[in-house]
Amino acid sequence: MSPELSKSDPELFVRVIENLDRAVLATDKEGDIVLFNPAAEACTGLSRRQSVGRHYRDLFADQPRIIDLIRLALEDERPISDEENVSLIRPYMPPTPVSVSVSPIFDQAGSQDGIVLIIRDLTRLREQETTLRQTDRLAMISTLAAGLAHEVKNPLGGIRGAAQLLGMELEGDSRLTEYTDVVIREVERINDIIEELMDLTRPRTDNVGDADISQILRDILLLQKEAHLSRNVKFILNLDPSIPPIRGDESLLTRLLLNLIKNAVEAVEAGGRVDITTRIATDYHLVSTDNKPVPWVVIEIADNGPGIIDADIERIFTPFFTTKIHGTGLGLATCQKIAGSHNGVIKAVNRPDKGALFSFYLPFIRNQDRRLPKQMPNEKE
Repeated sequence: MSPELSKSDPELFVRVIENLDRAVLATDKEGDIVLFNPAAEACTGLSRRQSVGRHYRDLFADQPRIIDLIRLALEDERPISDEENVSLIRPYMPPTPVSVSVSPIFDQAGSQDGIVLIIRDLTRLREQETTLRQTDRLAMISTLAAGLAHEVKNPLGGIRGAAQLLGMELEGDSRLTEYTDVVIREVERINDIIEELMDLTRPRTDNVGDADISQILRDILLLQKEAHLSRNVKFILNLDPSIPPIRGDESLLTRLLLNLIKNAVEAVEAGGRVDITTRIATDYHLVSTDNKPVPWVVIEIADNGPGIIDADIERIFTPFFTTKIHGTGLGLATCQKIAGSHNGVIKAVNRPDKGALFSFYLPFIRNQDRRLPKQMPNEKE
């Protein structure tokens, strides 16, 4: 250890507190804020100048749970924490789930000198938990679907063959052949649904190469603009020119992005707007097999439609769940399957103003780079 870091002097402790990625606040025994580190500024949305010197009841006036925790720690002179039930209210920003830990500070004589409050932002953890629940649910349904699809396809082939033979026998009787035509069409529609369902269970082929995300998006928008010309939908494409081709299956990634963009277009009214943005994430990293951090490429697709009902957000990736009249409910489930096969993550949220935002996080790995991620996305350290 270097001499600079081995010194037990106040400067070392100040530097440690200043560089922690957890919000650290301290009060004196009267409850006035005496310490407010940079992470606390980022977490609460308040500056050190706004906070130091204020009483904790004033600083957290709208947050009774945090006030109760600090009060109990001061009165009972014991540590206390809440890992689950605190939502931090911040100015000009949405509330965020946090864990709060409060511990008394004692002087050398054993008298309480104040408390230290540590706040951890749980947003990323909650997102990871949601992703894992969706993945587990999809794996369970996929196992069931594999057997079900196999059992249904066999008799379905017999029904279609019989309907075709019956149609041949009834040629000349247009009234009756209409019924056989309907049977054949409906059988084909069911077969298409089963094929989509089986896509969730089939192992992905290793058709991995250089996937140019920017070019994929340009090609998709070229066709989508023409397809929705009569509706006057406005497409805004903001591409990060620094993102090179990355490791991935171009066909599958095209399918995923096309599905997300088509959903966004269908969600907006005539004259609506769809924004597609690519960027390098600064709040996430992935750990590879050689323990080196891997950044993320993020593709964001935002629309100004009605948004997603809050109760539906966690269910939209579940197979067969759909809000569309003629939808199968397999499109987003398939997107999630493709994302998972690329060690990626899809997130869906409602925008603060109007509409929905889908974000696809893809590991920034070049094709010649064989490092494979081994962990879920973490907060940047």
